[in-house]
Amino acid sequence: MKIKKGDTVLIISGKDRNKTGKILNVFNAAGTVVVEGLNQRTKHIRPKRSGEKGQTIKVPVPLNVSNVKLICSKCGKASRTGYKKEGDKKYRICKKCGQEN
Repeated sequence: MKIKKGDTVLIISGKDRNKTGKILNVFNAAGTVVVEGLNQRTKHIRPKRSGEKGQTIKVPVPLNVSNVKLICSKCGKASRTGYKKEGDKKYRICKKCGQEN
């Protein structure tokens, strides 16, 4: 997977389209990512003790990695990601500016 934890991404489809956020988790087996503060669902929590009130909280849920684009740290644009190999090291590169991410 070309996206990793800590990257800044742009969501390209869904209700949060054109919003940016930071990757919190990456699930390689499922091909999904969790973006901080985006793609949130409401979760209802029951009261644990008598006399306590229940709550509703917002929880970020995973979205498919094909629905996000990596934002280049050099040019600041959302672009596709490629790889460049030098010796035994492998680098991610921006397809727009060609710089290493």
